[in-house]
Amino acid sequence: MDGSKRSTISQATTDESIGEFWDSHDFTEFDDDSPDVAFDISFAVPVEVELFSAIEKEARKRGVAVETLVNLWLQQKLVEQV
Repeated sequence: MDGSKRSTISQATTDESIGEFWDSHDFTEFDDDSPDVAFDISFAVPVEVELFSAIEKEARKRGVAVETLVNLWLQQKLVEQV
């Protein structure tokens, strides 16, 4: 570490000082209770080119994103199956 910079938590200016600091501390002591990051998990499903083009066209007609239309259709199809 460059001697002119300080570590944000330990305020140490050398790699050795940082190591000594973490030898006697645990990262949980510095948990700032920040909220967890929220994210969505998505999956890719191969779709035939012609089919995808038709879906894009229909989505544009309805003024929605392709993903929105596909999810809506899939949800409707699942409801029909029950």
